[in-house]
Amino acid sequence: MGTLLLIAAALLVWTITQPVLTSEPVFQRPRSARAEALRADVLALVNDHFPRDHRHPENLAAAADFIAASLAQSGARVGRQSFALEGLADGDYQNVIASLGPSEGPRVIVGAHYDAYGELPAADDNASGVAILLETARLLGETQTLPLRIDLVAFVLEEPPHFRSANMGSRVHAASLQAEGVAVAGVVVLDTIGYFVDKPGTQQLPTPLLRPFYPDHGMFLAIAGELDDIALVRRVKRSLNAGMAMPAYSFTAPRSVPGVDFSDHQSYWQHGYRAVLLSDTAFYRNAAYHTAQDTPDRLNYTAMADVVHGLYQVILRLASGDD
Repeated sequence: MGTLLLIAAALLVWTITQPVLTSEPVFQRPRSARAEALRADVLALVNDHFPRDHRHPENLAAAADFIAASLAQSGARVGRQSFALEGLADGDYQNVIASLGPSEGPRVIVGAHYDAYGELPAADDNASGVAILLETARLLGETQTLPLRIDLVAFVLEEPPHFRSANMGSRVHAASLQAEGVAVAGVVVLDTIGYFVDKPGTQQLPTPLLRPFYPDHGMFLAIAGELDDIALVRRVKRSLNAGMAMPAYSFTAPRSVPGVDFSDHQSYWQHGYRAVLLSDTAFYRNAAYHTAQDTPDRLNYTAMADVVHGLYQVILRLASGDD
C-alpha cells in the first residue's frame, strides 16, 4: 500500500508540475527585445487611456486605436472584431486582431486583454501583457519567414463584471474561430506578466503543499493549463526555457482548481481549443493586484523583455509543428 501511495503521489506531482528535462534548438531572433519600448507602451496605456474599464467605452476605443496602430507598424495585417452588449450601440467594444505570415490555413493565437478592472492604472493587469504582445509583434514583423499564420489578439472585456461570460472579447473571438472551423495549433494568453522580484518570500502559492516544487521568490514565469493541455504546456515550457534567462514553471490541474482558469485562455477551452496562460501569478506575487498601486514603476521591464524572447521561441515552435 505504501508503494502504491508513493507512486500515486509521484504521478500527481508530475501531472501538476510537468518537469521538462530535454532542451531544444533556439530559433534565431532578429534582435533583442527592448525594455524601453515595453515601458513606453505600458505608460501609454496607463496614462493616455485612463480609465480602461467597461464603463468607459470611449477610452477603450482609443486604446484599441493605439494598439492597432502599433501592430500595423510591425507590418501585420490589422483588423477589428466589433460586438455590442445589450443596450449599447454596435461597435462600442472591439478586439484588435493582427495577422502575420500566411493569410490562410491553421494558425497560432497569442492574446492579451487591454481593459482594466475599475478605475485603476492596471499596469501589471494587463498593460504588461499588451506591451509584450506589441514588442513580440515587432520581432515577428522582422522575421523573414513564418511557416504558419500568427494571430496576435488584443481582447476587450476580460475583467469583471464580464469575466467568465459570453461578453468577454476572448469568448467572442473563440466562438468565431469555432464557427468558421479554423484549425489552431495552440493559444497562448498573456495576463499579469510584468511583476518579477528576485527576493525570497515574495512568491505565494495556492497551498503550502506545493512549496517543495516552486520557488519562494518571484523571478520566474508561470504557465497554467488544464489537464487536456498537458502536451501544449510541455511544448510551451520547453520553448520558454530555451529562450529565456529566467526559468518557467508550470501548473497543470483540473479547471475546477482556483486560479487555473483566471484569464482569457478559458474562453478557448469553452470552444474546444487548447490554450495556456503565461503570467507572473497575479495576486500570488503582486500585492498591488486590482489596487491603485498597480502602477508602471513597479514592473520589471528587463524581465518582460526576457519573456518576449521566450514567447518568440514558443510562437515559432508552435508554428513549425515540431514536438
